[in-house]
Amino acid sequence: MHDQINTIFRPRRYRLSATSYRHARSDAHDLWAGYALEMTA
Repeated sequence: MHDQINTIFRPRRYRLSATSYRHARSDAHDLWAGYALEMTA
């Protein structure tokens, strides 16, 4: 389980521009918020 979550939250920084990295992190947090909401419902 840890590996799948780690992959979501740690995109390959060296391959992305700063803007792309920020978008990837934002998308990951939105995705996680959705998962957390599903788990509590």
